[in-house]
Amino acid sequence: MRKSFNSLSSVIRRAMNLDPLSGYLFIFKNRRADRIKVVFWDGDGMAMWYKCLQRGTFKFPDLRNFSSAGLEIDAATLRLILDGIDLGSIRRQHRFRIDPTAVDRSHVTPAKIASGTQKPLEENFVAGQA
Repeated sequence: MRKSFNSLSSVIRRAMNLDPLSGYLFIFKNRRADRIKVVFWDGDGMAMWYKCLQRGTFKFPDLRNFSSAGLEIDAATLRLILDGIDLGSIRRQHRFRIDPTAVDRSHVTPAKIASGTQKPLEENFVAGQA
């Protein structure tokens, strides 16, 4: 957890092949998972949020089976992690969601949208290990 803005931006660019100026939150945890850093571009500069737990650990999904780009999670999942909830102990109910990139909205009526297939939630955050 010794890396700062420039080093973590370099990790995001080189190892994750992502743009640190994209507006995403990039979350890094230490090996013990008792500290996290969140790095993001806030419009006019890089910002960092750091949290060190006095007791316990953050329960992240297993990152060993994912690419070097990490794992994308949504805002609700990030909130669960920050609140100390083990993601393995919860079960999400499926929700209907339309993938905006897969639908040409110029020719779609509301009836056609309602009969679409279920898609996963949009992901807004990237978690990695520093």
